[in-house]
Amino acid sequence: MTQEQSHSLLYRLRLSGGLLLILCSLLLINLPSWGRNAMSHDRLCLEYQQPARNWWEALPLGNGFIGAMVYGGTTHERIDLNETTFWSGSPYDNDAPRAKDSLQWVRELIRHGKEDQAEGVINRNFFTGKNGMRFLPLGSLLIDMPTDAQTTDPQQAKSAKQTETNGYHRLLSLNEAVNTTTFYQNGIKIERKAFTSFAGRFMAVHLQASRKGALQFSVALSSILNHEVKAQDQQITMVCQGENQEGVKAGLHAVTKVAVKSDGKIVCKNNRLCISGATSATIYLTAATNFVNYHDISGNAEDKAQQALEQAIAGNYDQQLRAHIAAYQPLFNKVDLSINSAKSQEKVLPTDVLLQQYPQQQNPRLVTLMFQYGRYLLLSSSRSGGQAANLQGIWNKERNAPWDSKYTININTEMNYWPAEVTNLTSTLPPLFSLISDLSQTGARTAQTMYGCRGFVAHHNTDIWRVAGPIDGAYWGMFPCGGAWLTTHLWQHYLFTGDKTFLRQWYPVLHSAARFLMDYGQTVPIDSLYQFNPQLSTFNSGRASRDPCSASFNTHHSSFNINNSSFNTQHSTFVLSPSVSPEHGPMGKRTSVTAGCTMDNQITFDALSSVIRASEILGIDTTFRREAQQKLALLPPMQVGRYGQLQEWLQDGDNPKDDHRHISHLYGLYPSNQISPFTHPELFSAAHTTLLQRGDMATGWSLGWKINFWARMLDGNHALQIINNMLHLLPCDSLQRQYPNGRIYPNLFDAHPPFQIDGNFGFTAGIAEMLVQSHDGAVHLLPALPAAWHEGSVKGLRARGGFVVNEQWSDNKLKQATITSTIGGVLRLRSYQPLKGQGLRAAKGACPNTLLAPAVVRQPLLHTQKLEEVAIPKVYEYDLDTQPGKSYTVFSMK
Repeated sequence: MTQEQSHSLLYRLRLSGGLLLILCSLLLINLPSWGRNAMSHDRLCLEYQQPARNWWEALPLGNGFIGAMVYGGTTHERIDLNETTFWSGSPYDNDAPRAKDSLQWVRELIRHGKEDQAEGVINRNFFTGKNGMRFLPLGSLLIDMPTDAQTTDPQQAKSAKQTETNGYHRLLSLNEAVNTTTFYQNGIKIERKAFTSFAGRFMAVHLQASRKGALQFSVALSSILNHEVKAQDQQITMVCQGENQEGVKAGLHAVTKVAVKSDGKIVCKNNRLCISGATSATIYLTAATNFVNYHDISGNAEDKAQQALEQAIAGNYDQQLRAHIAAYQPLFNKVDLSINSAKSQEKVLPTDVLLQQYPQQQNPRLVTLMFQYGRYLLLSSSRSGGQAANLQGIWNKERNAPWDSKYTININTEMNYWPAEVTNLTSTLPPLFSLISDLSQTGARTAQTMYGCRGFVAHHNTDIWRVAGPIDGAYWGMFPCGGAWLTTHLWQHYLFTGDKTFLRQWYPVLHSAARFLMDYGQTVPIDSLYQFNPQLSTFNSGRASRDPCSASFNTHHSSFNINNSSFNTQHSTFVLSPSVSPEHGPMGKRTSVTAGCTMDNQITFDALSSVIRASEILGIDTTFRREAQQKLALLPPMQVGRYGQLQEWLQDGDNPKDDHRHISHLYGLYPSNQISPFTHPELFSAAHTTLLQRGDMATGWSLGWKINFWARMLDGNHALQIINNMLHLLPCDSLQRQYPNGRIYPNLFDAHPPFQIDGNFGFTAGIAEMLVQSHDGAVHLLPALPAAWHEGSVKGLRARGGFVVNEQWSDNKLKQATITSTIGGVLRLRSYQPLKGQGLRAAKGACPNTLLAPAVVRQPLLHTQKLEEVAIPKVYEYDLDTQPGKSYTVFSMK
């Protein structure tokens, strides 16, 4: 039997039930570390009964600078390492100057319906062959503990082995960001704690033996990259060389240093540190590269790593652990979630078994754990002074990581930071903002070089060198909205905080993103769009509609109002060309290359709307504001196609049987706020149809997005169905065929597959979106609560307008909510139950708090009679005047 076959058989046996489960349960009851430490929902831990057999079972640690994957071995421990600035290549750009000369040719081909020819021209002229550098693995810390074969008696040896097995326990505490491995060796209890310090730039691994002088082990460093290791003066130094890629020479090297403090003897031998006769020992590890910023690699990696090591060695381990926890917990503890706590407080199984059994048990404890795990992962991979979380956060074991573990900015990087505002993780945002700032500089050169445009552009990928040109090929890379999408996070931060100082600081970047779109976009006659969608002709120049669907629609769906007058009298429109709807093309076309796709229009709407509002708030840039308003008025409205779906393109080219993972045209539903059940029920219905057509299964990250979509559809039961579809075990990548629906690895990493961390973050954001929303004119309490979550509470979620929300519910209804105002202003509340509370009054008119304002979008074009009305729950709305720092409690009327 092969290793993969035995691995698969083991997992199938775990799932088989019957006598095996009974025996396993009896064993669990008798395990020393499990019997004494029954978990409740308040103990947020990933726990296992065996060491990790592969990377997908190892547990992540990180402090935004050092990433570590802890396997929890006994005689042999391995901790895989990453350093956030260790990438292939060196400063470079991938701008193609010849693109400017062929740009108009491409646009003409697209205008005449020859998109496949346009794709060929783009591929020949817009790409340089430099498709982005990759995030590299650093190496591994190896800890070897030789066994002491003191007995030759088989029975005694068997007894000792059982003691080691029964006493094994490994745990990752999300509350403390500490990994603990406990096991027995020769009757001696060994405890190993590891953490990457939030109070310093080091990792510590502390070993403790239950018998004095019993610790004997060695420490080494290794790497799959070209490296050198030296052990001298009671420390190990490993120097790893970066790698060339696609003609870009390696410019980085990484230095990793290790030292040990112990009450035993420490000697250097064969490039290892060997420790003997110790009761306790602490391994300190630091790492650094010569990276300074995207255009400067003059740093001294040796000095940085050595200085950090000396500072760590000078400290006391117990104090360092306390300092780490004290720095971490105020960030993590801001949010608490409890779902069906009576069930969650039962004794629970190890995390991998909990995941295996979720499809049958649907234990809400796993949902809560996954929610908080996403918050933990973002805190661990994105901290001020470090790099933004990439496609794998800060963890990568491969020399050639999938998709290079870069920054994919046509959805994935943005999804990484969806939880940042709403789940109270604003401390993770500076690295993202730094990435955006860098791109606004490199992307300005790209915009001018490739397109002759002002402002800045970034396409669908970037890396640590902040390249902004397109990569991979036109089908994927001809996406000019990556930079603009990223800047929406700046505007959202203002909406959540009301911080005008921040808005003034970042206004130039908002301006630059909008400036590029306004220069790059084309104002074209309406007639030139007929080849995309002949139905547009029925709405041109005020002509009476010849479409029988539109003529009779109101008789069947009285709540939907067809009013295309604003488009009727419009003789021109504004579209981005060339572009793509990410990684997807319409029926009848062999390419994704197009003009004016729905996502383009929605992102452009957000970029222009936000810069217009920002200039008004700051009282600046009136001339630019007027120009932006003119372009905004020319954007094509959203369209509802023949199948009742929201059209992805100008042409009605959606395939109702297509379940493609990218649902880019629903950007307007989430993360944007352009599709509202209250102001445009026809768009809401079309989005609903699109979601049904795309189905409830997808890749891991796409399922994360769908949770948010269904939350915005106010359908908690459907959102929970997506959650249930996502929480299916995939033991490892080599077993994808045996587990075709597997979307979560044993260590709770998201599986595309392969691993992409954005699915974890999308999951966390989706849970928050089910519990509170603030994008559509009010703070909506429990907008998408599933029937299965009959009681629970959440504390610390953030809403736009500077509000912090605590909620409690029972019998599937809001019981009470406490809202804390950080900046004051009018709070508009929306609820499915009537509310009472001091100062509460029935809402009248538009929401007076502009930070909560809904989007004002053009009336959509309808090309179908198949649009179905989606039930919109009755809501109650109230206004409440708030003061900064004050809390207000409202109650549901019984």
